[in-house]
Amino acid sequence: MKKLLFVITLFFSFHTAESQVIMSLIFGDKLNSPNIEFGLDGGVNFSSISNLDSDYKRDFNLGFYFDFNLKNPSWIFNTGVIVKSTMGAKDIAVYSLHDDKLDAVFAEGSVKRNINYFNVPLTIKYKFDNNIYVKAGTQLGLLSTAHDLFRQNYNGEDVEYKNNIRDKIHVVDAGLLVGAGYRIKTKYGMNVGLSYYYGLVPLLKGDNSPTQYNRSLYVTAGLPIGKAKAAKRAAEKEKKEAEGSKSN
Repeated sequence: MKKLLFVITLFFSFHTAESQVIMSLIFGDKLNSPNIEFGLDGGVNFSSISNLDSDYKRDFNLGFYFDFNLKNPSWIFNTGVIVKSTMGAKDIAVYSLHDDKLDAVFAEGSVKRNINYFNVPLTIKYKFDNNIYVKAGTQLGLLSTAHDLFRQNYNGEDVEYKNNIRDKIHVVDAGLLVGAGYRIKTKYGMNVGLSYYYGLVPLLKGDNSPTQYNRSLYVTAGLPIGKAKAAKRAAEKEKKEAEGSKSN
């Protein structure tokens, strides 16, 4: 019941119905095995853009993950997809939209930059005996959408304008990812984590010095989906095989 409430809360909080997430809820136990853990994770990220006069921007993230056990039980290969992952910054200085009326309306306003990616982390985890883990690796991003949101209170009314900037952003993003976390329960419990992304690919096409890069701090909670059911199924299979060998 707790798992169901957690998933429903994530689903509606992030306003997304991506097919990958829906499929994971249906077939979660089929994606687990003794050496593979599958689950959903989500939370909040605080993003900024280096070398840009702005402030960090808060947004939500949602995705799924895979943990692959390596030969040494303390080492794990972690990957997955952050289906909803918005980066960017806020309180950016207003610039010209090359429209006299729009420029007049938003002259005293502010700009928030929203850049949406499908991000794929590729990290190695090391877990300690006390359920704490650390991880390090890389993260690759594929650009989905990008726009600057102009905001201003004009004549007593809140006015907004979206300026599409996707053609100005590099389609691929990549950088370093480091983090740490804690599993609340040893087997099938939720894990909470903190990770930091340090972008290494210039954000803008034809960028002038100083070059701008994505930065983001992720605070997440992850929950295995179907792991207990998969473990039960594996135990039943092992039991049947043992009984079969005895009868032979």
